[in-house]
Parts: sequence; structure tokens; C-alpha cells
Amino acid sequence: MSRVVVFDEFGGPDVMHVVEEPVVEPAAGEVRVRIEAFAVNPLDLMMRSGASPVTVPLPHARLGVEGTGVIDALGPETTGLEIGDPVILTAVPDATVRGSYAEYTTVPASRVVARPAGLGITEAAAIWVAYSTAYGALVEKAGMRPGDHVLITAASGGVGRAAIQIADQIGAVPIAVTRHTAKKDDLLAAGAAAVIATDQVDVVEAVRHHTGGTGADIVLDLVTGPGQQDLVKAARPGGTLVAAGFLDPRPTPFPRSTPLTIFSYQSFEHTLDAVVVKRMAAFLNAGVRLGALRPAIDTVFALDDVVEAHRHREKGLHTGGKIVVTV
Repeated sequence: MSRVVVFDEFGGPDVMHVVEEPVVEPAAGEVRVRIEAFAVNPLDLMMRSGASPVTVPLPHARLGVEGTGVIDALGPETTGLEIGDPVILTAVPDATVRGSYAEYTTVPASRVVARPAGLGITEAAAIWVAYSTAYGALVEKAGMRPGDHVLITAASGGVGRAAIQIADQIGAVPIAVTRHTAKKDDLLAAGAAAVIATDQVDVVEAVRHHTGGTGADIVLDLVTGPGQQDLVKAARPGGTLVAAGFLDPRPTPFPRSTPLTIFSYQSFEHTLDAVVVKRMAAFLNAGVRLGALRPAIDTVFALDDVVEAHRHREKGLHTGGKIVVTV
């Protein structure tokens, strides 16, 4: 049997409960993964509360788009993997049916990559979503190069911190944006070349100062909303803005007559592309090996405490690191 987190109605963390279900055999081309740990992501909270942009069929819906574990069984015609291989989930098709909030799950073999050597289980559970999103937006979409000045909003969050580290690894210049001056030292320690605290300075003026008057080459907007207008002004003519987040629920006015290339980015654009996933995995492995990429962990909970893990996330008690649940 497998312990699985399910919910039968939309609502707060209390709607989740742990049940036991038979362990499913992997189909052709699939693997079964014995989950060791998974991370709590904003999408999980949206799905549980009924605010998800995708349909969540009730009752008995599952959660979880990120996790790490060990290959436990191979389906027919599955090649290139062995039982006992430690892996990271790169995508969970039908997360409402076989999400990672469980002791076991099955996924297509193409949706796992080898776990980087040197990563602990809790770090491995928390690395893929944030780092693949930041890498996909900055490298694959925006074409980030050494020397580029990269403006990163919501920099203290998981994707923001990943973007700082990835920019450093490439040789770009990450400029972090945060709403709170108190987070400045922490972001500098995390690798930001400069930090702009919007409770103290104007974004446009500060970016001009840190870029010698030219503006940012790339803007990674993880917030969107009305504040994006200032980010457009902070970018250099001919620069690139990638909107990859939705932390501000207010409408985002579409920039008109702007000399920027503007992209909207969602991570599944690349995490479902086997060729790009291979590049992502290679970059991730190199970064971990060099010590350049390392996810921050906030708090670790046990599976039986998954409700508390969601409460912790909703109350904003996390410090920017990921919340991880061990199984």
C-alpha cells in the first residue's frame, strides 16, 4: 500500500488528508518512483484552494508537481533506467491523479532525470521547479549571456534566488529587486551584484545607477501587475522582458510602443521538451558540482504534517527557502 495525500473539496489546508491506496504498476514506457521527499509549491496551494488555472476533478484529487526518489519498478519497454536509480521528477502529468504527495507515483520515463550527485534528498526535492523555471526564462527564452545586466523581481523567492545563482554561473550581473530593505544583506549574500529595495528607492533610477545609465538587458518579472510599467522603463531599448510569475493578481497593462522584446513564460513550455530538459539537467549537474547552484531550504515537515506545511506556506512564515516534506 502507498500513503497518499488527497482532498475531496476545495478549501484551506485542513481539506487534505492521508489515505492508503494500492501501489500502481507502471505502464509501458513508465517508471514507478518511491518518493523520498517533495516540495510545496504555489501551484499546490492554488489547486487545493480551487484557484488553479487548470481543472481539478473532485473528489479524491492529488497534489504535487515536484519531488525526488528512487526508481522502484520499470514498466514494459522502459529503457535507459534501472531499479534503484535516484531521480528527480521533471514533470508530473495529471498531478491531480498521480501527484508527488505520496509514497509512490508513476510517471513516463521521459519525465525523470538523474539526481545530481552531491545533493541531499531535501535539496533534490526542492531544486527542479525553481531552477528549471529560472533557467528556461533566462537562458532558453531571453538568451542570457555573460555580462548581461539582469533585473530580477521577487528575488527573495525560490525562482528569484535560483535566477540569481544561474546568472552568476553564466557570468551575467544579477540585480535583485525586493520590497523590503531588511532582505538586502541576505540577497547580497545569495549572490546578487546589487539589491534594489523598493521601500527605499525608485526602481528606474536605481537600475540606471547600477547599469551606468544604460538600463537592464534582461528583466525577469516574477510579479507582473501594474508594477511592470516601471520595469519596462528600467530596461534598455532593445532589451528583453520575460513575464514568468503572477504574484500580483491585479491586471497587467500591456506595454505599448515599447522598444522591448516581451515574452510570457510558463515552465512547462520547456519541461515537456526532452531536448531542453537534457540541457537543463546538464546545466544543473554542472552548477551543483561546482557549488554554484544550491536551493535554500526553509523548513522540513513529515508527510503526516503536510497540513502544517501548507499552513506555514500560506502564513508567509517561510524565509524565501523552499518548504519540503519528507516521506
